[in-house]
Amino acid sequence: MAVGLVTTLPAAGVWVAEWAALANAEAGLPASIPVEAATRSVQVSGTFGAGGNCIIEGSNDGTTWATLMNSLGTALATITTAVIHDILQNTRFIRPRISAGDGTTALKITIVAV
Repeated sequence: MAVGLVTTLPAAGVWVAEWAALANAEAGLPASIPVEAATRSVQVSGTFGAGGNCIIEGSNDGTTWATLMNSLGTALATITTAVIHDILQNTRFIRPRISAGDGTTALKITIVAV
């Protein structure tokens, strides 16, 4: 089930997407990223619970999703602690997906693009 997304424009040229309290087996609703926003970062925080894992995925068609990478070439597929990563790919859509955890898993994911 795809869940909540809040987007804001806190300043000219700055775009923010937030998903709050994503639980095990939930995917966030896709965020449509402006083409001109080429610099992107993702922050993951909250309660991971037992085995909580966040995956950051991108898509250009909004249907077929692939795991994104940071600039070091590390797949954003095993995020198990609070962290901030840059996002290498400039895809049209981005979403977080929680692939593991328990009943206490509640992750907040924030993506900033400029």
